[in-house]
Amino acid sequence: RDVSERRRAEEAQARLAAIVESSQDAIVSKSLEGIIRTWNAGAERLFGYSAEEAVGRSITLLIPEDRLDEERRILAQIARGERIEHYETIRVSKDGRRLDISLTISPLRDSEGRIIGASKVARDVTGRRQAEEAQARLAAIVESSHDAIISKTLDGVIRTWNTGAERLFGYTAEEAVGRPITLLIPPDRLDEERMILARLARGEQIEHYETVRVAKNGRPIAISLTISPIRDSEGRIIGASKVARDVTDRKQAEEALRAAMEALREADRRKDEFLALLAHELRNPLAPIRNGLQVMRLAAGDAQAIARSRDIMDRQLSHLVRLVDDLLDVSRVSRGKMELRRSRVLLADVVSSALEIVRPAAKAAGLELTVSLPPQPVYLDADLTRLAQVFGNLLHNSVKYTEPGGHIWLTAAQEGGQVSVVVRDTGIGIPAFALPTIFEMFSQVDRSIERSTGGLGIGLSLVKGLVEMHGGTVEAASPGEGQGSTFTVRLPVLRDRAEAPLGAQDEAKTEATQEKRRILVVDDNVDAANSLAMMLEVLGDEVRTAHDGAEAVELAEQFRPQVVLMDIGMPKLNGYEATRRIREEPWGRTMVIIALTGWSQEVDRVKSKEAGCDGHLVKPVHLSDLENLLADLQGPAPRPG
Repeated sequence: RDVSERRRAEEAQARLAAIVESSQDAIVSKSLEGIIRTWNAGAERLFGYSAEEAVGRSITLLIPEDRLDEERRILAQIARGERIEHYETIRVSKDGRRLDISLTISPLRDSEGRIIGASKVARDVTGRRQAEEAQARLAAIVESSHDAIISKTLDGVIRTWNTGAERLFGYTAEEAVGRPITLLIPPDRLDEERMILARLARGEQIEHYETVRVAKNGRPIAISLTISPIRDSEGRIIGASKVARDVTDRKQAEEALRAAMEALREADRRKDEFLALLAHELRNPLAPIRNGLQVMRLAAGDAQAIARSRDIMDRQLSHLVRLVDDLLDVSRVSRGKMELRRSRVLLADVVSSALEIVRPAAKAAGLELTVSLPPQPVYLDADLTRLAQVFGNLLHNSVKYTEPGGHIWLTAAQEGGQVSVVVRDTGIGIPAFALPTIFEMFSQVDRSIERSTGGLGIGLSLVKGLVEMHGGTVEAASPGEGQGSTFTVRLPVLRDRAEAPLGAQDEAKTEATQEKRRILVVDDNVDAANSLAMMLEVLGDEVRTAHDGAEAVELAEQFRPQVVLMDIGMPKLNGYEATRRIREEPWGRTMVIIALTGWSQEVDRVKSKEAGCDGHLVKPVHLSDLENLLADLQGPAPRPG
């Protein structure tokens, strides 16, 4: 019986040894002094030491220096007979790698029950710890994300809800978790959710799907969704995770960009249309001018035909000048470069000046023009020329868009500190859609081929700019197409005063008779110089011509003219420099030098004055303007000897 019991004990011990040796865990025993006594294959796998390398050495072989106190505590607990279960700590392998392990430590007793050591079961939990840390990091990332990160079941019930979701949609996690995801979906987009759930059930991922969701306060939010299936440990799809990013700002920026691009395309279209129209409008007056020249050449002996041709050419040239002036003026106004020469003027004088230009065109078009002004004088602080341009443009506009036999009215009435000037016609009218943009640059109601007098579409823009510079307002009204138009200009008035307007010129001023003048015409355009010289010679003046600045200085010294009409842009020597050189000479100091040029900006007038010019006229110059300026500048000056 003793042999049998011993054998059973040996067999049990052998089975236990086999279990210990085959265990995946590290099973180690040690003395109370911490000396390793046994070392299984699991310990060799985990720590890298063979049994020969480990047995007989101190257990501190495996313990990092910063954890040696742990071993002293553990040995103290074991000495008291305590068992330590699932104690998680760090140990070091043979290659220096730190391992996360879970320890279960039990006291070892001898046959008399005395504690003589300890057995340790060490399990590697590095993977689990890493997974836990990764999960914790992921949770922290999810929670700190600016995006809304939400999970839901396949039934659409919200399971998780991060801080980003709270910021975006306004619901707290307590308010959202457990409720259906349709909480966020507009009623007209519920079909989207069914489509999304169907795709998720097939294992599909949905990336950057742009849609609209609703916040707690009812505000619609443009979002971009990325949706991924959530699987269980067996790979079955059990729900979905959603990452929602607010793209409202981006969508608004895209919409603004689209609007800007559309505006650019529209501006480009209007520019192309304007250039085509400009070419058309410039050719229109050029055709009768050329025809008139042909008539004058062919009918040299027919004074009546020549007179008619001359009148036609004069009208068309005036039209050309008006087109160019309007273009330059509207550019000056839009850039804030226009300067008004204000004085105290009568409204009646302003209207009279405008009517002088428009009456012939209205008569030729078969239109009746009625003017009604207040009986009392109305004074304005205004630039008479520019304000006359305003009413001239409005009246000219009515002439263009009113059929023969129609009627145009200009009426004015003082209303307290303002005067209202109304231009009304029986013309084609303005459709309602065009009224808001009627004063914009290049805006034109009728651009049809049939109406060839449409103009450039800048007159009303110029009107608005000039009126506002005078502190006034202008508005347009029309009952509709075919029912005429009404333009109302309101301007501030000055208090009535008995004295004559400041700076007004005596209308009875007679032209001063003067002796034959010597005039030097300087222009690199030979035709321009010769035609102006011919006109002055017809008036009885003695004229010489020069075609560059250097020649101008030379001729001025030889000819000693009383007046020099100086072009600016010329070869060899420009007009500014030529004027300076003439002024440097004693014989050139008393000459009247007038810049006669196509450069018409205010800066050009300043430059010509700085160079020594007495006046500045813009091509093409009207003879009366030239004569008036000469009379003002020259007076009875004697001929230079």
